[in-house]
Amino acid sequence: MENSSQVSASELVRDFFTDDSDEFIDRAVQFNQLMMKYNSAIREVKTKLEILNDELSLRGESNPIESIQSRIKKPISIAKKLKKMGKPLTVESIFENLNDVAGIRVICPFIEDIYRVSEMLEAQDDVTVITIKDYIKNPKPNGYRSYHMIVEIPVFFSRYKQPMRVEVQIRTVAMDFWASLEHQLKYKNECPETIQIVQELKECADVIAQTDEKMQQLRHRIHCDK
Repeated sequence: MENSSQVSASELVRDFFTDDSDEFIDRAVQFNQLMMKYNSAIREVKTKLEILNDELSLRGESNPIESIQSRIKKPISIAKKLKKMGKPLTVESIFENLNDVAGIRVICPFIEDIYRVSEMLEAQDDVTVITIKDYIKNPKPNGYRSYHMIVEIPVFFSRYKQPMRVEVQIRTVAMDFWASLEHQLKYKNECPETIQIVQELKECADVIAQTDEKMQQLRHRIHCDK
């Protein structure tokens, strides 16, 4: 027997696709083409970040990027988000209404590196910053901290170019570790300890923030000693 979440997912898939085989194939082709474009946009942004990191390394400066991860939002997550927004479940609607289908996560050693990376990316003349949400200076109530950017970048194909949007999340190693654990909690069923766990996670977020600040101060002292 399907559980409620499985039924919901099945219903969303049925809404997105159709019983007509020709239309089904056409929609599937359009969807795959759009996902290819998002994957191409991810490669463009990742390459920019890697080049900037390599350049600083060659200049003898510290690397502001520890690692870069990427993902494409899953079809069921796309469908659920459009449904929640009250938007039609079509390929055109995905492109017009969602800014986070393509995602890149940049992990930095220190808080100041986060802002350095964001400034370097924003300075690229073919990158347009659409929105910025600074959850480091303004953490979410649950303690979540990260720096979010929606950027638009032109992607060149064989016969045309198309502006594509990518969500870039920039955070420290400690922030990422916390966010991974908090993400696991979201997908667990309610249990008697949930409220307590949420509170303890918030306390951990505050400790992590203090630790990130302290580590940055120590870094400055080490550099001054040199």
